[in-house]
Amino acid sequence: MKFQRTLKEDVSVNLTPLIDVVFLLLIFFMVTTTFSRNTNLMINLPEASGDSAQPQTVEIEILIAQNGTYSVNGRQLVNNQLETLMRTVAEVSAGDSSIPLIITADANTTHQAVVTAMDAVAQLGFTSLNIATREPEGH
Repeated sequence: MKFQRTLKEDVSVNLTPLIDVVFLLLIFFMVTTTFSRNTNLMINLPEASGDSAQPQTVEIEILIAQNGTYSVNGRQLVNNQLETLMRTVAEVSAGDSSIPLIITADANTTHQAVVTAMDAVAQLGFTSLNIATREPEGH
């Protein structure tokens, strides 16, 4: 007769290492997450059929051509980089972000060029800008 020995062991899963890993991941994501402060621009969209606004004595006009090139107060920029646009607007405004700012873009320019201009002035602290439009023909 053969004698069989049976061992009955309690099988259990140790959750301590799993909990440790979850806490380490939680700490990792909390430390590496960046919180950005979004700056909001108040954009005054003029009515296309309304009267034209009276021009201010001192204002900054950013003109965006169809090919995406920028001009600030009639001075064309050497390239289309964000840093160049920011440097030129800062130079023209002399650090005064309360000067009225007008963005005039060609109807066929890319949306990215307009957003880049808006981003540049937002980073410089301008909180209010105007986007120039023209009255539709026939009105």
